[in-house]
Amino acid sequence: MNSLKPLLIRTLQLALVLWAVVTILFLMFRLMPGSPLAAYIDPTFTEEQQEALIRQFGLDKPLWQQYFTYLVNLLKGELGYSFRYRAPVAERIWLLLPNTLILTFSSLIVAYVFGILAGAWLAWRRGSRVEVAALPVVLATRAMPEFWLGMVLLAIFSFSLGWFPAGGTRSAGTDYSSLWALYTSADFLSHLALPMLTLAIYSQGLPLLLMRSNMLDVMKEDFVTMAKVKGLSSYAVVVRHGARNALLPVVTSFAIAVGYQLQGNVVVESVFSWPGLGRELVAAVLASDYPLAQGAFLMIAIVVIAMNLIADLLYTFLDPRISHA
Repeated sequence: MNSLKPLLIRTLQLALVLWAVVTILFLMFRLMPGSPLAAYIDPTFTEEQQEALIRQFGLDKPLWQQYFTYLVNLLKGELGYSFRYRAPVAERIWLLLPNTLILTFSSLIVAYVFGILAGAWLAWRRGSRVEVAALPVVLATRAMPEFWLGMVLLAIFSFSLGWFPAGGTRSAGTDYSSLWALYTSADFLSHLALPMLTLAIYSQGLPLLLMRSNMLDVMKEDFVTMAKVKGLSSYAVVVRHGARNALLPVVTSFAIAVGYQLQGNVVVESVFSWPGLGRELVAAVLASDYPLAQGAFLMIAIVVIAMNLIADLLYTFLDPRISHA
């Protein structure tokens, strides 16, 4: 029971954060200058038609009543009605969310697999010429703006070499019977390659440097020294004794990295015309489609908060020092 208490407290804290995000989003789009329906109301509408729309969306009611209705609708899964698409916001978000999640998780998996392996190897080769040459490259890729890196990859692999498509999720004229058929097609994977590679190159620095740092600490421990004295192979010392014990902070950082990756998705999805939540969020803000922008903001916030909770769960169950505290 004592081990669950910190987790329950953390869950309550994240629930309060989510409530604060919901409240800020509600106030932000209603306290901005101008009418929230500015993009929806046609210039040819009469004054009576405009007033009817205001009543239809409940904007004629007091702010506290709008807020209560907003919370009730959220609990029902209703996110409002998009001005731009003339359709429920939830339908548009559920259509785009898989694209964003596929891009996010595929790029992070590639980044973490490469980062963990390269970080462990560089730690083993500490002080060598390879490590001295590799670290500045890793730091440089981490410092590159994502939009710039994406445009460089586009210029080389799409426009110059023609190896990959320039954007979107499918080629023009193609049709698929289901989303599963689309996501498992070679056409979709070819469109995914460049935006995924852009985010993976940018993201690999965190797991690589974290793994290298942890490995350097672990390799100083007595049990590693004992393994060397026993005459174990370099592979056994590095992988079985060093890397295994250095992995915990890297693995748990994956969940937190998902939240940071979603921020980068906004830029990368725009560069590659990838139909995801990030690109839709930018388009909704530019079009003053407040319900859709609010729903996209909220969905991204929910994913970030959920991944932070998963990171806490991983720490609790993987690290006995925490689970028995």
